[in-house]
Amino acid sequence: MKKTIAEVLSERKYKIPKLFYWRFLINFIANPILLPKHHLKTEIIDDIAECDGPCFVIYNHQSRMDYLYVGKCCPFTPLNYMVAYNEFFRRKFKFIFKLMNCIPKKNFVMDIDSMEAVSSIIKQNGKICFAPEGITSIVGHNQPIVAGTGKFLKHFNIPVYLCKINGAFLSSNKTVIKEKEGPVFARFSLLFTKEDLENQTEQEIQDQVDKALWTDEYEWNKKQHFLYKSKGKICDHLHDLCYRCPKCGTEFEMIGKGNKIYCGHCGNGATQDDYYTFHPFNDDCVIPESISKWADDERKQVYQDIKTNPDYSLEFGTKLGALPQYKYLDKGKTSVDVGSGRVLINHDGFHFNGTKNGKPFIFKLTWLELTTVYMVNDVTSFSLYFGGNYYEFTPTTPVAFKALLVVEEMHRLHVNKWKNFPWMNSIYEK
Repeated sequence: MKKTIAEVLSERKYKIPKLFYWRFLINFIANPILLPKHHLKTEIIDDIAECDGPCFVIYNHQSRMDYLYVGKCCPFTPLNYMVAYNEFFRRKFKFIFKLMNCIPKKNFVMDIDSMEAVSSIIKQNGKICFAPEGITSIVGHNQPIVAGTGKFLKHFNIPVYLCKINGAFLSSNKTVIKEKEGPVFARFSLLFTKEDLENQTEQEIQDQVDKALWTDEYEWNKKQHFLYKSKGKICDHLHDLCYRCPKCGTEFEMIGKGNKIYCGHCGNGATQDDYYTFHPFNDDCVIPESISKWADDERKQVYQDIKTNPDYSLEFGTKLGALPQYKYLDKGKTSVDVGSGRVLINHDGFHFNGTKNGKPFIFKLTWLELTTVYMVNDVTSFSLYFGGNYYEFTPTTPVAFKALLVVEEMHRLHVNKWKNFPWMNSIYEK
């Protein structure tokens, strides 16, 4: 009987990638084809080639091109990348993921198969690369790293290198995915020795990684003033992220198109140049300093709304997607349609009531079980795991980013295992 894609992945054995393939990809694919428009500049403080045994390489996940930026910092040291499990079901990645022995990891849930693969590579003295945030940046600054990362690093007790990336988010973000020409910088250094990990607590390691990865790309570029050529489309789809008018408070009436974003209700708006600087239409307009500040203001409003209203809920219709069993996904698809229904997010948890493959499908996740959701490619859909299975939700209204905010802040209000950064405490003040 033919095995499903999931079964093939579950049975796969992992080895260190061959240096020949690694060098070929860097020299003949990355350098001449994929990287020129990004003008990548690398700074190597500590050379991974000097590490004789196994190690981890971590990086702040800014864009889908980050694997190349990290790889350029390790030209003679093949890495086993940990990649989101759902990406292994896309045909365009099938060959390269297998060739380079990439390890599938289910986002934000316990994944025994991936941990066994990591252990196997470490026993082979391999180098494993992953993004502790578990997701590319959504708003221009980091999300806190996944809860338990400090415990994970301390358990394996091998050196940890850091690749700190700047500029990548500005060249390809969640609202305008197509790459924009502009500079990217990657700085490679040793973050933890084995002795560092032995002498620090799990929480100290967790906190240090959060601090080391932190960057706000818009604040960074205010100082650097680099140009990222958008061809006049820098605000396209920005309303999917900046959905609340900062002046009148109306939600889901913002319109982002070309180099403008404005409120269809009150007219408040601005243009944005290719340095990512806002220019309000007039002195009466109210526009945050940056996109990241705009999103943080929306998060603060969500938190205050749910904290002060015990009956708060967010409800919306959605398509339901899942991963295919046998046929790989083509043409940019990230799931196959299997049903539809309604999502309800309230103080009691995350609820779905609808259909799957023509049959009723209902489930609930509590705030102990769910900390966040995974934005797939852009800001129009999100995914999560239930019962070990991947489900993708594409709302019928542009509410995906607000749904993420509500999920995260409901978790923090009721459980708070996955805490926000200490320097974001202003969000939780009245």
